[in-house]
Amino acid sequence: MNPLWHKVAALALVAGSTAALGMAPPPAIGSDGVGDPYFPQDGNGGYDVSRYDVKVSYDPAKPDSFAGDTTVHASAKQDLDRFNLDLEGFTVSSVTVNGVPARAVARSGAHELVITPASRVRRGSTFAVRVVYSGRPMGASWHKLQGGGVDVTGEPHSATAWFPLNDHPSDKAALHLEATVPAEWTVIGNGLPGPTSERGGLKTFRWNEDHPIVSYATTMAIDKFTVHTSKLADGTPVINAYGQNTTYLPDSEALVPKIMDFLAKTFGPYPFDSTGSIVVAPEATEGSLALETQTRPTYDGAFFDASAVHELAHQWFGDSVSFSDWRDGCLAECFAQYTGQLWDEAENGADLDASYRDIVAQHVGEAAYWAVPLYDPGKDRPLDYALYDRGSLMLHALRRTMGDGKFFGLLHHWTAAHRDGNASWTDFERLAAHDAGQDLSGFFQAWAHSTVMPPEPYLHPGPLKDS
Repeated sequence: MNPLWHKVAALALVAGSTAALGMAPPPAIGSDGVGDPYFPQDGNGGYDVSRYDVKVSYDPAKPDSFAGDTTVHASAKQDLDRFNLDLEGFTVSSVTVNGVPARAVARSGAHELVITPASRVRRGSTFAVRVVYSGRPMGASWHKLQGGGVDVTGEPHSATAWFPLNDHPSDKAALHLEATVPAEWTVIGNGLPGPTSERGGLKTFRWNEDHPIVSYATTMAIDKFTVHTSKLADGTPVINAYGQNTTYLPDSEALVPKIMDFLAKTFGPYPFDSTGSIVVAPEATEGSLALETQTRPTYDGAFFDASAVHELAHQWFGDSVSFSDWRDGCLAECFAQYTGQLWDEAENGADLDASYRDIVAQHVGEAAYWAVPLYDPGKDRPLDYALYDRGSLMLHALRRTMGDGKFFGLLHHWTAAHRDGNASWTDFERLAAHDAGQDLSGFFQAWAHSTVMPPEPYLHPGPLKDS
């Protein structure tokens, strides 16, 4: 049987144009980015961000009305005479470093904001960069919604469409949002809601996510939301927000506590302080979009139990434990896809062995099916469909190789060891071998690194051999 469902990932590639500042771009300074093999210009390796304080105001009726005031709190990993932030578009009106106006601010490439502080930022010191900016948002992750609202979602890029940041998964940081909109609108973000205030026909919403968040899992949605609030059995707040022109499915919403309980038993304690969903209706989408925005996944039009299982599984795999660079996408998508099948097994008695055998049989001799490696699939396809389809096959084969006890113990061990942090596919292979108590190098070479069908010992391991 084919995989139960497929999430269409939105590859929101960086737009090429930027707002001019009236300054010449700076000379080349080696590597402006963190050096990701797929997106080498993303991020900056000279500092670590601890928190973003993002203040924005926007009137959906006035597309040019966006105004932002973001402070980036960071620590220097080296002496910094100059450093970059990632931001698409906008007119930047001021930049200060530790309260002092920057000596120079310039644009470079598609999304680099190059900042020269008035004095060198010394290695090991903490510093705060405040950027004030405005204009019409232009990033590909900025989506107009039916009914006039907007939301900001995308993968592998998203946050650059609305605030300046170190845009790479390896530098996660807390996010505090303060968003002001006309009073008839509501703003939903990541984390826990703070106090809401109203003045002069405007309403200000506050959202605080104090757990480190990977940049593409940030979000802001502005719509005339209907908001349902409740709590899980352990007191965790559940916030489900339904935008205009979306469908409320009470049975699916009612399943969220059961799904969360299943995931916690399968992977370990829920890693965040709130959960729920954001359901929106973009004016234009390509297929059915769902994205694992941290604490509160975003869904297009409605959410069903299958899509909720996948996106909520990402809270452990991808959000809490994030990958080190974009070659590691399997650490998110392979696991979330297989989780949907684990849910079907637990809820409906699905025979995953039979499903596995059927899928393999369908693709014997089909070279193209096995051609994309699950680790390092390629810079033009970081979220290739192979991660969803063959990735879940690999994990089922690993489960049969290790046995249920060790396999599910590995999942708990993995999420606990790297909670709120980053890890690589190599880290996972190493931990799996440790927990299995056996050499798994041949298994992972066949499944994660190869471009051909795995040989028989790895293709039909354990009880699958006798079926």
